[in-house]
Amino acid sequence: MASSLFQVQHTSSSTMPFTSSSSSIFTGASTVRTLGFLDLPRTRTVAFNSVKCDMSEASNLLNGKPIVPVLPKFMESAKTEKTVNRNGSKLKLFSGTANPALSQEIARYMGLELGKVSIKRFADGEIYVQLQESVRGCNVYLIQPTCPPANENFMELQIMIDACRRASAKNITAVIPYFGYARADRKTQGRESIAAKLVANLITKAGADRVLACDLHSGQSMGYFDIPVDHVHCQPVILDYLASKTISSNDLVVVSPDVGGVARARAFAKKLSDAPLAIVDKRRHGHNVAEVMNLIGDVKGKVAVMVDDMIDTAGTIAKGAALLHEEGAREVYACCTHGVFSPPAIERLSSGLFQEVIITNTIPVSEKNYFPQLTILTVANLLGETIWRIHDDSSVSSIFQ
Repeated sequence: MASSLFQVQHTSSSTMPFTSSSSSIFTGASTVRTLGFLDLPRTRTVAFNSVKCDMSEASNLLNGKPIVPVLPKFMESAKTEKTVNRNGSKLKLFSGTANPALSQEIARYMGLELGKVSIKRFADGEIYVQLQESVRGCNVYLIQPTCPPANENFMELQIMIDACRRASAKNITAVIPYFGYARADRKTQGRESIAAKLVANLITKAGADRVLACDLHSGQSMGYFDIPVDHVHCQPVILDYLASKTISSNDLVVVSPDVGGVARARAFAKKLSDAPLAIVDKRRHGHNVAEVMNLIGDVKGKVAVMVDDMIDTAGTIAKGAALLHEEGAREVYACCTHGVFSPPAIERLSSGLFQEVIITNTIPVSEKNYFPQLTILTVANLLGETIWRIHDDSSVSSIFQ
């Protein structure tokens, strides 16, 4: 698990500095570099108007594995530290089996230990969960993305919630870095299910009191829950990394790979010095099948940054990148929160269309899916800070202001 964190390294061929007037790109006064899990201080003074990270120059791979930069703790400042009471008593963190590395990073940031839990599979595939310590009267946070295998991980989350409820936990928060079934959030054809609503109902009925999720496919999914939902955006983590790259703001254009992602791309562009926006118009003929039709906007001679919430088979973003190169884009970067990477995503992403593919570690990436252009950013600090604020009844939205 400890191998998921690597030393911050980066190589850039451009010479012009990236500049931004947006205070939404939070960067620290110094860079944290670590190998493995080290105890990091939780208190840090942050320069909110700083533009660029101090990141060392090196290759994009370390020992053949993608880099997971430990970014500056942009969430904390001297002011917020006074208003947030870091009282760890009665707070319990438990991890499922979907992404134990991320769970361990979150616990390290918070200065806590993961709770002891036994999770087993019977011979017929049934899941068995037993908590190995008392949670009576505690605020329990269960960290479990419903990533592939989605049904297995989702059922495991359900049983963990049930175990905590029956053990008399005071409050149960399901921390779901990647919320599966979120794409089925509406009916586009007759006789379709709205699986996102069904999954929300199941989590609520299992006994969860709150949900913490990262970059839902659409904001309307929050309304499917009858319990509070804290929706965390991972854009600041990616923006902070992009701000470290020596790219002139005049050469930058943000691209939405489809019409449905325009609002997400517009918000992203606004924080990148209000960069211009381009849109790829495509027609989808079936699930995981996309056809690019046209490009709205000018990308000639520009560095194009494609922004999406997830990359599944990479069909949409790869065809969009091919169109951008045809229209004269100098370089193409792909940025997304969730790297699902269903086949043949790796072949498409490593085909030379992208200068860099930037994702976060909400979903674990196996070593067989590593490729030279891949960069993985950790969201452990962001989720750890959010959990503290929920536990202390402090503002979560102020993290992103």
